[in-house]
Amino acid sequence: MSNIIETRNLTKVYNPKTIPVNAINGVDLAIEEGEFTALVGPSGSGKTTLLNLIGGLDYPTSGDVVIAGVDITKLSENKLIDFRLKNIGFVFQAYNLVPVLTSMENVEFVMLMQHKSKPEREKRAKELLIQVGLADRLNKRPAELSGGQQQRVAVARALASKPRFILADEPTANLDSKSAENLLEIMGRLNEEEKMTFIFSTHDQRVIDKGRRVVTLVDGKIVSDERQ
Repeated sequence: MSNIIETRNLTKVYNPKTIPVNAINGVDLAIEEGEFTALVGPSGSGKTTLLNLIGGLDYPTSGDVVIAGVDITKLSENKLIDFRLKNIGFVFQAYNLVPVLTSMENVEFVMLMQHKSKPEREKRAKELLIQVGLADRLNKRPAELSGGQQQRVAVARALASKPRFILADEPTANLDSKSAENLLEIMGRLNEEEKMTFIFSTHDQRVIDKGRRVVTLVDGKIVSDERQ
């Protein structure tokens, strides 16, 4: 299988002119299409920073991030925004749903930015929400949904743009055990049946146990990389 993501000597230093914090330290990582990878490590190890760099939400101090053959560190801000929109799905710990929008409208939002037609947006949003078990919550706003249901809307939204891969930052952190298991089951099924590539940052042992590859970070460096 081919690599969909490669980081090359990736480094991120915060506050370089005052009190430097080396968040990521020369990381080389290759992710193949279809992988289900967990990034683990203690708080402050660099997991979220690495996800943000891979997702183009932050720029590295040095090094490269190559996605599907494109070095995104060389893209202008506008081109990077467009690239993210077309290639990367995000699932955040805090859900980041728009409070005034329904489940359908939240999922449609990404496709609206892609200039998809209304019938196309509605059809795909409905299909995705049914796929994540929310057929009876299509017209509910976030405040009317449980945490687990909101996170499933977030997964549907992440899939809406037909991304090359999904980055999930502590996706189970705010969920109860049952909701977390349901979410992991959905993601595992998408990975197995549709070969969707997932990369998680997590402290959750349940996510780690589901991962087929576990990459451990300490002080911004990869200290182990195991397939299980």
